[in-house]
Amino acid sequence: MLAMASPVDLRRCQALGLAGSAFLALGGETAGALRARDLLAPESARAVLGLVGVYFGVVLLIAAWALLGTVVRGPRPPTPRSLLPVLAVWAAPLLLAPPLFSRDVYSYLAQGAMVDAHIDVYAHGPAQLGGPLADEVAPLWQQTTTPYGPVFLAVASALSGLTRGEVPAGLLGMRLVALLGVALMAAALPRLARHSGADPAAALWLGALNPLVLLHLVAGAHNDAIMLGLLGMGLVAARGRWHVLGVVLVTLAALVKAPAALGLLAVVALRGRRGVARSALTTAAVALATTVAATAVAGTGYGWIAALKTPVSPHNWALTSVLGRATGAVLQQLGSGLAPLALPLWHAAGLAVTVLVVLFIWLRLRPGPVYALGLSLAAVAVFGPAVRPWYALWGLFLISAAAPDGSVRTRVAAASAVLALAVLPSGGPPDTAQVVLAFSGGALALVVLWQAHQATQARTPVRERTA
Repeated sequence: MLAMASPVDLRRCQALGLAGSAFLALGGETAGALRARDLLAPESARAVLGLVGVYFGVVLLIAAWALLGTVVRGPRPPTPRSLLPVLAVWAAPLLLAPPLFSRDVYSYLAQGAMVDAHIDVYAHGPAQLGGPLADEVAPLWQQTTTPYGPVFLAVASALSGLTRGEVPAGLLGMRLVALLGVALMAAALPRLARHSGADPAAALWLGALNPLVLLHLVAGAHNDAIMLGLLGMGLVAARGRWHVLGVVLVTLAALVKAPAALGLLAVVALRGRRGVARSALTTAAVALATTVAATAVAGTGYGWIAALKTPVSPHNWALTSVLGRATGAVLQQLGSGLAPLALPLWHAAGLAVTVLVVLFIWLRLRPGPVYALGLSLAAVAVFGPAVRPWYALWGLFLISAAAPDGSVRTRVAAASAVLALAVLPSGGPPDTAQVVLAFSGGALALVVLWQAHQATQARTPVRERTA
């Protein structure tokens, strides 16, 4: 009987998570980040039902993930390989679903079409492209230049050429790119965990089956997936005998999104204390050569360096942005002319704090290289000028692989569950009515889960008597 306990529990988790993903996908058909022509009024019956359905599914998915966590920590934990089909089953319903929790994927497609049309994406926003594809980009970002590197833009441009600007095909292509990134993450996690002395199955559970991965990297098709996948595989290569390949992969990750550049510190540290100077020089040379080659192939030029200053949403809830807005409001009330400087000063302070925290981690705490990188990327997300739920995955991915303390993993898991509930499926700002509907969907899921638990408990004595 004990030998069958883990497989039975694994199938139960798989089925519950599949139900959650299915509700997510179905609800997203009317409440997701739909194309402009398909958007429904938030108060319409179909949109209301969709929003309730999405949050019903989110809570089921979180419950399945939590239940799977108890199996992973149980007396007969599953192997990492047996967890991969669970991830595939949970992700499957989201493959053809509309974009969820963000409209960023439309920006990706528009930027790819701009590169394909030889429009400088570092000088112009999607409005310069015009046409139906640009119309799908959120108004806030119509005039905003891209902050992404040449590697991602090359991928987006290739997709634009393959799909000929067709939005449905482009959305599917971007989701497949994101799935490739998630697959690379899942491949890297057990290997990094073994190297760091952590449990590979627990690392896979926290870092790849996490609801944030499914909601934002798969359903949202964010380019953070391919960044993290390349970063993870780069670290795997660097810890072995493939130092140069590791540098190349980490550099390519940074040329998707800049925060991954911190991974080069870990690449150097993974070589050990001997030959650090030589390793650092080799790493810098290979990273520079990779950057030059990738930028030349992409044909986008070096505007991405200046584009790192791309403005963030004025209503962003990052810590430094909140403090900047609050300080600016106080100064304005006092009639001070310094009010416009409050936000940029707080953002500069956040950057300074990030640098100090990263230095403290690497020079004073000195944990393992992978864990240090995870903590550093978490600091970048926390103290940066912008914050999104999927930014938490930058640090979480590597903390999952290397955190030595069970309490750290517990806190990270709890934070993940909370962040999974933080964004509406449309990607827009919530109003009171939508918050109430979302809460209702989640509460309904809790009631269903409780009733199912009670029914299971009632049947347990019968099974025991039969045995």
